[in-house]
Amino acid sequence: GVAIISLFFILVSITTFCLETHQAFDVEENITEQVPFGNITKNEFRTEIVTNPKLIMVEGICVVWFTFEFLVRIICCPNKLAFIKNTLNIIDFVAILPFYLEMSLRGLSSKAASNVLGFLRVVRFVRILRIFKLTRHFVGLRVLGHTLRASVNEFLLLVIFLALGVLIFATMIYYAERIGVTYNPGIKNHFRNIPISFWWAVVTMTTLGYGDMYPQTWLGMMVGALCALAGVLTIAMPVPVIVNNFGMYYSLAMAKQKLPKKKKRHTQNPDAPTDSASFVKSETNSHIDSTQSDTCPLAAEESSSRNRSGEVKMSW
Repeated sequence: GVAIISLFFILVSITTFCLETHQAFDVEENITEQVPFGNITKNEFRTEIVTNPKLIMVEGICVVWFTFEFLVRIICCPNKLAFIKNTLNIIDFVAILPFYLEMSLRGLSSKAASNVLGFLRVVRFVRILRIFKLTRHFVGLRVLGHTLRASVNEFLLLVIFLALGVLIFATMIYYAERIGVTYNPGIKNHFRNIPISFWWAVVTMTTLGYGDMYPQTWLGMMVGALCALAGVLTIAMPVPVIVNNFGMYYSLAMAKQKLPKKKKRHTQNPDAPTDSASFVKSETNSHIDSTQSDTCPLAAEESSSRNRSGEVKMSW
């Protein structure tokens, strides 16, 4: 029940954050500001566009719930240090704190308070990080997080390959277009320098192609074609490893969900033989099954099915 309520407030908070940026929810507010003119202080009236107070009230209710949830969890947590080091708990705290700071500084009229208040309004974007709290309730998001952590080396390899390609093709397109413009003075060169060509190389290698910068000479078009082909090959190389990691973690998560929650205690059959040899044999098998269950989660399910089949044979 608590998980459902928390999920509801997370979705409401994210929806409110998105609606605040829509013009339909903006209202005009008259603000009085004291401006010094020499030894005299005058009041200036100006109009400012602010967020609808109803949305602020909804966000306040959500923050109150998040604060209550955060305090309960930190009080009930046996290891406070591990709680503080957890990334999701840090996200919770960072998303809650700006709201209280903004509410406390709203009534102040000093210039420093206004600057801090403006900075806190910019920092509102950290509220969108609450979407990561959904990983507590959805197995798929946890699998995605494990996959990203396990594929750090592959991502670094991808970034290195992409950086090398960007550097090479940005330099090539700059000189190719420069040579082409020399023979065709009427063509406007989009690649004025190599740093601005980095943007074109990144967009081309990722097969995005905004079209804001493009080659206009035959030599530049050849470089652009090579850049696109190299980008496809570069991105395609580390992707299978990342996909394999995702498949492995997803299979483990699904197998873990299918395992029984609690092991049933089996009563001893009074008709079964109780001699020492059979007792030693059954005890040895139980140790083997317990060891396999500890090392492999799928072994527990296999051993339980094997025990059930044995019981059926003995009863028969």
